[in-house]
Amino acid sequence: MQEIRNVVIIGLGAIGSIYAAKLQQYDSDCLRVLIDASRLERYQSRGIVLNGVHYDFNYVLPAQHQQPADLILIATKADALSDAIAAIAGFVYDGTIILSLLNGITSEEMIAERYGWDKVLHAYFVGHGSTRSGNEIVHDGVGRIVFGDANGSAQSPRVDVVRRFFDRAGIDYDVPEDILFSQWCKFVVNVGINQVSAVLRAAYGDFQRSQSVYAIALELMQEVVAIAHQVGIRNADALLAWANNFIPTMPPEFKSSMLQDIEAGSKTEVEMFGGAICALGEKYGIPTPQNATFLKLIRALEEMSS
Repeated sequence: MQEIRNVVIIGLGAIGSIYAAKLQQYDSDCLRVLIDASRLERYQSRGIVLNGVHYDFNYVLPAQHQQPADLILIATKADALSDAIAAIAGFVYDGTIILSLLNGITSEEMIAERYGWDKVLHAYFVGHGSTRSGNEIVHDGVGRIVFGDANGSAQSPRVDVVRRFFDRAGIDYDVPEDILFSQWCKFVVNVGINQVSAVLRAAYGDFQRSQSVYAIALELMQEVVAIAHQVGIRNADALLAWANNFIPTMPPEFKSSMLQDIEAGSKTEVEMFGGAICALGEKYGIPTPQNATFLKLIRALEEMSS
């Protein structure tokens, strides 16, 4: 495969901004940030401030696709994924590789339905949380992109070309032997921690200090494990052990993205977490009462805070 020389990022939330900034520092000519017309003036006038550094990116609109993209990073919110999939159409060609950095386990399938699995690698972001106020983002720099090919994650030529590009650009990454198991590790934590944090207004440290708070998250995560067995995730029994080891490493003072969304009156990603688990539970006949309850509670909180 040819080397990656130009990248399109869509989505300038915290994660999208982190990687836009990294690529801007590496080679500003290789980067385009895809936005819609309604955001163009705001971003051009205010830019993004990451850890006190102001960034002005090369913004393009969906119709401005003179040059196809070798790599597309999708970093939108879940409720904007469908629009993002449509917006990148003019930048996709035979050699394009698409990575979705969204939480959850469903975005790759949605992208592949439009562009084919030959263009899509499984991926997610793992790292410390961030805080955002307006166009200002604070992040401690701890994070990496985990990615791979579900059919041979460590050996795929597509994986190798992305790996080489990330090495050149100084982007931290990991390529696990089993990307699907790895993706579900992140998912199980998100389902448990994000949903409970949003309802209880709990920071990460609350899960580390309070056995009662963690016990609620554990009930949600146990339902995820039951679903993982049913859909054929290898080593599904190891998901909770991974979560137990990971949760103590989270910065105690940080808040989950879902709690930040509730506090900001924004749409959350609950449909990708509790919603996805409840849908799979219904599909396979597996009870998911805890996730069903939190799904209702968070939908109610969204309505109350909007």
